[in-house]
Amino acid sequence: MNENAENKCLIFGIGNYGRQDDGLGWEFLDGLNELKFKNVSLEYRYQLQIEDAELIGDFDMVIFVDASKNELENGYTWETCARSNTHSFSTHALVPETILYLAEQLYHHKPKAYVLAIQGYQWELENGLSKNAQENLNKARAYFTNRILDRILNDAQPKLP
Repeated sequence: MNENAENKCLIFGIGNYGRQDDGLGWEFLDGLNELKFKNVSLEYRYQLQIEDAELIGDFDMVIFVDASKNELENGYTWETCARSNTHSFSTHALVPETILYLAEQLYHHKPKAYVLAIQGYQWELENGLSKNAQENLNKARAYFTNRILDRILNDAQPKLP
């Protein structure tokens, strides 16, 4: 871990603009990118990779933002992300829990971690979010800005809803 790192929070936006609502993670980061925080780093990913376990070693907190195909009561969820040795036959699609597990096993680093899942509806090869996904993105941004962001900037533990 880099003890001199100025960035204490890393936010991954996971997705793909070219697959409609799969772009929710990236769209979420676009809104934060305009704010230029000194202690928050943003990373765009099509998918998480093993190398991300090393990257998170420089951060005290990691947030994974991604689209969800699940029905979510408010159109989004904010949850603590726990480490897990979850894997599949391929490393083509790693889940956040596995990245955290690898960071602990390989680099002895255990950042606080959260997942912000935003419900999407359409996944075809096309640019642009569906109307319902855009509404969910707006709700998730409002929640994050009003309930989470200030706590991150002031080095406090974000609370679950």
